[in-house]
Amino acid sequence: MTGSLERRGKSWCLLTEFTQSESLRKHAIAVEACMRAYARKDGADEELWGTVGLLHDFDYEKYPSQEDHPYRGCEILAERGYSEEVRRAIMSHAEYSGVARTSPMEKTLFACDELSGFITACALVRPSKSLADVEAKSVRKKMKDKAFARSVHREDIILGAADLGLDLEEHISFCIEAMKAVAGELGLAGTGGEAFLDRF
Repeated sequence: MTGSLERRGKSWCLLTEFTQSESLRKHAIAVEACMRAYARKDGADEELWGTVGLLHDFDYEKYPSQEDHPYRGCEILAERGYSEEVRRAIMSHAEYSGVARTSPMEKTLFACDELSGFITACALVRPSKSLADVEAKSVRKKMKDKAFARSVHREDIILGAADLGLDLEEHISFCIEAMKAVAGELGLAGTGGEAFLDRF
């Protein structure tokens, strides 16, 4: 258990070294929570999947262009001793990277990335600003509103669930529940968190 905490601490330090934005840090935590939950469900390596979720965008604030992200990040990860498995999964979440998503971990990262951001946006427009008041049906309804959280790629959310062989509403519900476990860290336990909307 100590080793797991140390690895997570190392990854968190790397994230915060490159990412000052509170909203991007919260996004990383949300994706990490979804990845960990799916790893537990699938009997996979929770620490590995969590690391991929936490670090998938760690370089984005510093290197936001398609020429740099996630390529520069993966170079840094190699320098810091992260495995090829971690780096390949992170590369695969960018559609333009040319790295095909083949493993369950890679497919899950893609499926959780845009969706976790969209779920967060849905929670922040609730009067309570709480994940407890977000339901899959309301998320699907919001997906049809193209003016809402317009930078979120709806097609990626739909494709991600399909690649996992999951019903979209089932996938949304699963990610909502996973994110509830870290609602306090996300500012979605009923207090604050408005800054995240700036990302959209």
